[in-house]
Amino acid sequence: MVVMRKAVGLASAIVIMVMGMTDLSAQGLVDPKAEDKITSYISRMTLEEKIGQLNQYSSTFDVTGPPPQSGGNKDRYEQIKNGLVGSMLNVTGTEATRKMQELAVKNSRLGIPLIFGLDVVHGYRTMFPTPLGESASWDLEALQLSARVAATEAAAAGVHWTFAPMVDICRDARWGRIMEGAGEDPYLGSRIAEARVRGFQGTNLSAPDTIAACVKHYAGYGFSESGRDYNTVDLSEHTLRNVVLPPFRAAVDAGAATVMNSFNEIGGVPATASIHLQREILKSEWAFRGFVVSDWGSVGELITHGVAADASEAALLAIKAGSDMDMETSAYVGHLAALVKAGKVDEKLVDDAVRRILRVKFALGLFDDPYRYCNAGRENQLLLSQPHLDAARDVARKSIVLLKNENNLLPLQKKGTIAVIGPLAADKDTPLGNWRAQAIANSAVSILEGIQAAAGSDAKVVHAEGAKLAVGTRNFFTKPRYNTDDRSGFANAVAAARSADVVVVAIGEDAYQSGEGRSQTDIGLKGLQEELLREVFAANKNVVVVLMTGRPVVINWIAENIPAVLETWHPGSQAGHAIADVLFGAYNPSGKLPVSFPRHVGQLPLYYSHKNTGRPNQPDNPLSTSYTDVPNTPLYPFGYGLSYTKFEYSELQLSGKEFGKNGQLDVKVTVKNVGDRPGTEIIQLYTRDLVGSVTRPVKELKGFRKVNLAAGQAEEITFTIKAPDLAFYTGSGKWEAEAGKFKIFVGGNSRDTKEAEFTLLEKSH
Repeated sequence: MVVMRKAVGLASAIVIMVMGMTDLSAQGLVDPKAEDKITSYISRMTLEEKIGQLNQYSSTFDVTGPPPQSGGNKDRYEQIKNGLVGSMLNVTGTEATRKMQELAVKNSRLGIPLIFGLDVVHGYRTMFPTPLGESASWDLEALQLSARVAATEAAAAGVHWTFAPMVDICRDARWGRIMEGAGEDPYLGSRIAEARVRGFQGTNLSAPDTIAACVKHYAGYGFSESGRDYNTVDLSEHTLRNVVLPPFRAAVDAGAATVMNSFNEIGGVPATASIHLQREILKSEWAFRGFVVSDWGSVGELITHGVAADASEAALLAIKAGSDMDMETSAYVGHLAALVKAGKVDEKLVDDAVRRILRVKFALGLFDDPYRYCNAGRENQLLLSQPHLDAARDVARKSIVLLKNENNLLPLQKKGTIAVIGPLAADKDTPLGNWRAQAIANSAVSILEGIQAAAGSDAKVVHAEGAKLAVGTRNFFTKPRYNTDDRSGFANAVAAARSADVVVVAIGEDAYQSGEGRSQTDIGLKGLQEELLREVFAANKNVVVVLMTGRPVVINWIAENIPAVLETWHPGSQAGHAIADVLFGAYNPSGKLPVSFPRHVGQLPLYYSHKNTGRPNQPDNPLSTSYTDVPNTPLYPFGYGLSYTKFEYSELQLSGKEFGKNGQLDVKVTVKNVGDRPGTEIIQLYTRDLVGSVTRPVKELKGFRKVNLAAGQAEEITFTIKAPDLAFYTGSGKWEAEAGKFKIFVGGNSRDTKEAEFTLLEKSH
């Protein structure tokens, strides 16, 4: 898909296209000289040393202190010294990583360096919005910048490798890990996957400010039944190829160095043991040259799944399937040598896995200098540096979605009295979100602080918490407990609302309410939040709700009653400043939803690109697919987001009514800013294949463009469609475009569009 803007913007379009041309060769993963050196290393390694490279542990002892004297830590310590560990995770900081690297390089027979991994998901020390929030920016340059800053900080702290990006497509907001991905759409997810890989890896993996990306979770994890984490997945090859796999393929084509397999099974086969996923598709069809790492303990979980009787059989299944590195199970290091010696595993499979792992280590430059990432000066200089904080603020405000703005209540005026109310108003920790790497707890700029700084002395800002959201201990390993009975702060909140000209109510989800192991059957607001909001609204109708969430939430009463609503996600370190920029109009919101917001949890899974079915949704027909109690439609559709100005779309102009498979079709639309202030619009293009060899979605995103327009300015946008843009995994098992009639839609979201029709011919002419 090529997108052009009349008069301006063509240069930036070209830059984006060039940036997308990264491949494995550019990342240095297939350097012939390195391959020769890898062959030499493998020829000198014992079987046990080879298997050691396939073994990964999490840090469980202080490597900067005295050596462990007994137990499992002593065993791991000795294994590292003897070259029986290839990677460590959760080792951070230049001092610790240097000590750990010295332990391996100076003591093992061949001195092969370790690779250090960490979940650097949306920042290392400087936190950016959680990934679903970042995805709402639809800004690929901003997403790449976020990953670039994260890589720069992580690399400065001795980390070589991130377990990100997560590219799982998810249509079910009950699943807690929806916050880690890019939402429900494979096209948007693919473009974001590419941007994040480029951000983490740069153009040269051996540079000291890059880290290896790890695309996860391969595959289908976001389709877990009933939104429960780690649960069963059962989907067709058609859905796998057309919906689940495209972002993985895009990330691999962008040069991703590693891939992590998933916990779930698909059709009875756990991903860790899937030959089809790992060897047939990833390593053969896609020619992936990096390595596959299991998710935490997933090799051992083959026993629990019931496909392996013990750890030995689990190791057998995993290595044959193509899982190269065993994270935290010790199945390979404990059993693989015996399996090879017994003739049950061909040693060539072990050699291939070792080669892939060493290939990434060479690409990172670790054989040239094992300590290249251990520079304390860079660590002190770069973490939480002002340029990084500035970038976090900019990405956060680009991610904010304006859901409602009746009577132009927003932007706020810097005058009168502003009441800031709610459990998240002064919260400095929740904005950091889950999966926060090495963020400092309670270090974010709160919403209250942001409003106070922006308003200055021109307005009076009063604060009342109203009610707490979470009570008790809260961290990654404990699930939040919610306040359901302490209303002692309600009276102060209501009094503050009555005294104010306008009220900002900050509510939503606790930082640890979404993320791994955080599935929910109820995705409404927890605790006393809506009750507090109702009482505040009764006292003052000029209410702005600032939602801070990791997932879509059910907010029907808010949508019906509150005049202004912002979805800010968990925005990161500069949350308060970014939110205040939008509240006061210093930044005109431009975010668009990367995922549909349901009216009721019973609608889930919910997504715009559904099938028509034989009895499509007909609300007046009780025998159609419509619900009898709520509409089928989402509360807010995919791609939705308002601005402080308004945009008007012309009818579509097509360069023709048909084109051949070697031709192209130009689709032109003029977008005009008909408001009184400058704004940014994300123009979205969708298609529908009317007749296919298998059933096709009612709409599919095929392109988008972000344009900045002054008040009164109009601009003509041209999308160019070619046959490959219309390709899919067909009934014949091929990725190809099928001839026939299509509809095309262009608009500001997936619901409100202009449309036209064209025909793709079988032959070019």
